[in-house]
Amino acid sequence: MKEAVSFDDVLLTPGYSDITSRSEIDAGSTLGQMYFSLPVISSPMDTVTEVGMSQALSTAGGVGIIHRYNSIEEQAGLVANLRTQSIHTGAAIGITGDFLARAETLVENDVSFLCVDVAHGHHALVKGALTSLREALPSDTHIMAGNVATLQGFNDLADWGASSIRVGIGGGSICSTRIQTGHGVPTLQSVIECAQSDRNATLIADGGFKTSGDIVKALAAGADFVMLGSMLAGTEEAPGEIIYNNGAAFKVYRGMASKEAQVEWRGRFSSNEGVTGWLPFKGSVGPILEDLERGIRSGLSYSGARNLLELRAKHEFIRQTPAGQTESGTRIQRKL
Repeated sequence: MKEAVSFDDVLLTPGYSDITSRSEIDAGSTLGQMYFSLPVISSPMDTVTEVGMSQALSTAGGVGIIHRYNSIEEQAGLVANLRTQSIHTGAAIGITGDFLARAETLVENDVSFLCVDVAHGHHALVKGALTSLREALPSDTHIMAGNVATLQGFNDLADWGASSIRVGIGGGSICSTRIQTGHGVPTLQSVIECAQSDRNATLIADGGFKTSGDIVKALAAGADFVMLGSMLAGTEEAPGEIIYNNGAAFKVYRGMASKEAQVEWRGRFSSNEGVTGWLPFKGSVGPILEDLERGIRSGLSYSGARNLLELRAKHEFIRQTPAGQTESGTRIQRKL
């Protein structure tokens, strides 16, 4: 039986560094012809990304993807709003129904890239959708697709026409795919394997991130970007109203495969592979993104790497024992 590692199973070994300031480090990455100084993409979920989150990510150096759980006109309007501010933005589409008309309208509104957004991307319907999109859209349209968990899935999506590929199934904090279906691969293991591909497609690690350290591990393993949901949800910029309960403030965060999301947007639900919950209100996402950037830059410096290419060349993973995992955690509670 094959073994698989998750973020908590490994650490990066500190290496020699001659970096004297984090300002020497360029942690940026390229998506098609677009450069982003922060390799972070926000998830296309209706409780994570609309205009506010995309604006905040742009300020921090990352990029957002507008979710598809609205009308074509509404989604295109959000994209047009951002593009008139010279802010790059992606937009999600499905693989059935109005997906082609939606894609064409989004391209007409100058969307920076499209995201074919399904839970199981290694599927015949995704192949058909990518074929149709490539036939209908300008040849330079950047199309992200996913999700996949294996090298074969990554290679197939690239061969079917995907420019960038989301890697990770079932790792998100509100995704219950592994529980409901018994299928999945730890995100870090998927990244390690998919990074071996010889295809010219950008690798987006998606799901399971809890800390900036997890992000550094994914980037070292070969990810070009990470996609975040729960780390950005519950903030002022995330869609949704603040809920007050017993004097505390919360925001709803839900998986798009949850029963609540499916019933709201489709009027029915087929399989329940997500959950809905309340997150404590976090305030503005700006400080969170600043902390992530500092953590990523520090992570590169510990490997003596000035950019992601150097990080991949210099990194070394070690396995942790359960005792090592305990030792790695913060055990002292700071009193305010």
